[in-house]
Amino acid sequence: MTALTTFYLSQILGMKILSRDAEIIGKVLDLLVYSDQSSSDDPARPNVVAVKTGSKSHPVYYSFSHFEITRQKNKIVLLCSKKQHIEEDELGRFLPLKERILDQQIVDLNGRKLVRVNDVRMVSINSGTYVVAVDVGAEGLLRRLGMAETAKSIGSLIRMPVPSKFILWDDVDTLDTSNLNIRLGKPLTKLQMLHPSDLADIIEELGRNNRTDVFSSLDEEQAADVLEEMDPKLQVDLIESLPVSKAADVLEKMPADEAADIIDLLENDKAELLLNEMDSETSSEVRELLEYSNRSVGSIMSTEFMSFHENETVEQALATIREAQPEEPLLYNLFVVTHSGKLLATVSLRNLVVSDPAVILRDIMRKNPVSVEDNDKLDSLAEIVSKYNLLAVPVVNQYQVLEGMVVIDDIVDDLLGARKTR
Repeated sequence: MTALTTFYLSQILGMKILSRDAEIIGKVLDLLVYSDQSSSDDPARPNVVAVKTGSKSHPVYYSFSHFEITRQKNKIVLLCSKKQHIEEDELGRFLPLKERILDQQIVDLNGRKLVRVNDVRMVSINSGTYVVAVDVGAEGLLRRLGMAETAKSIGSLIRMPVPSKFILWDDVDTLDTSNLNIRLGKPLTKLQMLHPSDLADIIEELGRNNRTDVFSSLDEEQAADVLEEMDPKLQVDLIESLPVSKAADVLEKMPADEAADIIDLLENDKAELLLNEMDSETSSEVRELLEYSNRSVGSIMSTEFMSFHENETVEQALATIREAQPEEPLLYNLFVVTHSGKLLATVSLRNLVVSDPAVILRDIMRKNPVSVEDNDKLDSLAEIVSKYNLLAVPVVNQYQVLEGMVVIDDIVDDLLGARKTR
C-alpha cells in the first residue's frame, strides 16, 4: 500500500473486490465507518471498519482490517487478504456511507445552510482508511455520472471551471439521524452556535421528522429564540410536536405577545392545556393578550417594558437596567410612571448615560409622551411612528395605566402581513 491514497466513495461503489490471487470476491455495495464522538471534544475522522458486498437482498459484511486500497496504473484497486465476516447484529455502531450520507441533507455550518452530499472524499494511509470531507459541489455530482473529466475539459476550453466545494468532516452536522446511534461531527451542538435566524431557516428547510428532531434537541431558551424567527404555520407544527411540558417551557421563554400569537393558532383544547401548564404569571399575561380583538393595538403589544419613578436618580435607573439585562427592544423606550402605574413620561437611554448619576429622572424626562390605547385600531400605529419618528410606542388602558409597548419591528411585520394578529 502506498503511503497515501486519496479517492472518492463514488469511485469505490460497484468496484470489484480482488483477492491476492486476483479472484473476484464481490462488488462493493457500501463502506461502513465508525465514529465515536462521545469521549472527546475533538472528534477523530471516521475510519472505515467494514465493507458491504454480496447482493441487496443477501448482503455480506467483511471487516475492513484485511482490505487494502492501492492505486495501480492510475486506477484504484481494492484488495482483500482475508474474508473476516461481520454479523448483521454487530453493525448497529457503524455508519453506512452510501445509505446514510450520500445524497443526504447536511448542514454547512460555515455557509449556514442546508446542502446535499454529492460524494465523499476519503484517504487511505498506513493506519487505516478515513473520511476527510464531503463534496457538495457540481463536480461531485458529475463524477458520479462519469462526466467529471469531460466537464473539466469543456470548462477549461470555455474558461468556466466546474465548481467544486468540499466541507471538512469536522464542519459537518448530519440531520438524518433515524435509526442511528452516531452522528457526524459533534452531534447537533455545532448547530446551536448559529444565529437563531440562520438556524430557523435551516430547520424550515428540513422534512417534518428531522425538523422535529433538531428543534427538540435545543434547550428551551434557544428554541424560543428560533421559534420567534419562523413562519406561523411552522411555529404551530413544532409546538404541537413537543410534549406539553416542554412546549410550555419554550413558550414561557418567549415574549408574552409572541406566545399569544402562537397559542391563538392552536386548537382550543391544546391551547388550554399549554396555558394550564405554563407558570401562572406568564399564563395570565398571555390570556389577557388573547382577549384583544384581531385589529387592536393590544393584539401586538409587548407586555414587557422597563419603567421607573420620577424621583429615582439616574444612577438607580442604570443599576436597574444592568440588573435586568433586558433585550434590546426594551431599551427603545424607557418609561416614567406614577406609583399607581399611570404613564407620566419617557426617558431616553442616551440621557441616562450622559447625565450626572445624581440627577433626578424628573429633570431629564420628556413629559406628555405620544401614546395609544390598547383598544385603538392597529391602523393608527404606522402614522404615529412615522410622524414622531418613534422606535416604540407606549400602550395605555382607558385609565392611562401603562400596559405595554409596541416596537417598530412588530408594526412593520403587521404592515407586511408577516405576523398574524388575532
